[in-house]
Amino acid sequence: MRVPAKSRILIAGVMTVALLAGAGHLPAQAITSDSIRDKEEQIDKMEREKDALQDNLTDLQKVKKDLETQKSNLKNYVAELDGKLAEIEQNIVDLNLQITAKEKEITETQEELEEALETEEAQHRAMVSRIRMMYEQGNTQIVETLLGAGSFGGFLSRADAMEKVAAYDRQMYEEYKANRQLVELCKEQLELEKEILDQSKENVELEQANLEALIDQKNRDIIAYETDIHNKEEAIKEYEQMIREQDEEIAALEQAILEEKRNILAANGEVITYDGGQFKFPLASYTRVSDEYGMRIHPTLGVQQFHNGVDLASPKGTAIYAAYDGKVVAATYSATMGNYIMIDHGSELYTIYMHASALYVKKGDLVVRGETIAAVGSTGRSTGNHLHFSVRKNGAYVSPWEYISK
Repeated sequence: MRVPAKSRILIAGVMTVALLAGAGHLPAQAITSDSIRDKEEQIDKMEREKDALQDNLTDLQKVKKDLETQKSNLKNYVAELDGKLAEIEQNIVDLNLQITAKEKEITETQEELEEALETEEAQHRAMVSRIRMMYEQGNTQIVETLLGAGSFGGFLSRADAMEKVAAYDRQMYEEYKANRQLVELCKEQLELEKEILDQSKENVELEQANLEALIDQKNRDIIAYETDIHNKEEAIKEYEQMIREQDEEIAALEQAILEEKRNILAANGEVITYDGGQFKFPLASYTRVSDEYGMRIHPTLGVQQFHNGVDLASPKGTAIYAAYDGKVVAATYSATMGNYIMIDHGSELYTIYMHASALYVKKGDLVVRGETIAAVGSTGRSTGNHLHFSVRKNGAYVSPWEYISK
């Protein structure tokens, strides 16, 4: 049978199409292209995130240098230093959140990579099978299939079908290439995520070391200032002024609460009243009583002073509990008390918790006995991690041991 010239040309064209199957002339599916573009954008974002990790680290030497100008005024120095400590604390919190998020991202990327590798393996098996079949059958099958058409219309229909098969083969090859690219991008992203995770963990350790170094510097500077013979007289005056200001601040809070309660009673409302129950010990754990309530010799100034609370030495971060049910009337910072909380228990009975590293409640919150309200620290005029716990009744300090037991 002699094939017309036009038919021979069409056959040759179809055979060429078949042979070009997998040569890469059709674009991959849009969703695959979008996935690759998204992955590349994620990697770019992570590169910037990795670069930013170093920029966010605390420059300890610069901080110390900046603080030098404040040392002549201990109150300002303590407030400024506590501010820097708070920044480092927040940076540590942010880094730990980033570590948690990054560990989750690594798990997700690992799953995505495993899925892409499974897809790649399935595609590879399908392509090998297809190539083997084409090799075994040879190109003569294409000619026989086309020439077996009963009419020229049938010939064209078969040629069109074979073109679709070839186009499908090319599309499968493009998808295989796109998936290979996705696999490589997933591997690159995974490696980058692990580098960021490792750097974040290292930064937490560095920032923790910076934090401890500044706290140690603060403790030594306060002690040096208070024990310096040239500063002794001035330091005593300053300490006495500090205590007066502290008492005035607490008294003003009490007066404001008293006025508020009068207004509530005038409006026939209900106010908190203390029912006489025993206080819960305000710490989750403590090592010792580092300073008792009452008259004492100041450890560095060497003068007799009234200590208005009990100091409970405990590791930084130890949970501080609300001693009893009440309403938070202050949760703020002062250069002397550091981060502190004051709770109104009703019947003009108040508890005060000083020098915290973190506050977990705010003014106006209602708290219950044993609720965690803060964490032990050494903020304010403090030279070591501890809780200064005070109790006030009817406008005067009383021994905390009247309400709690050791």
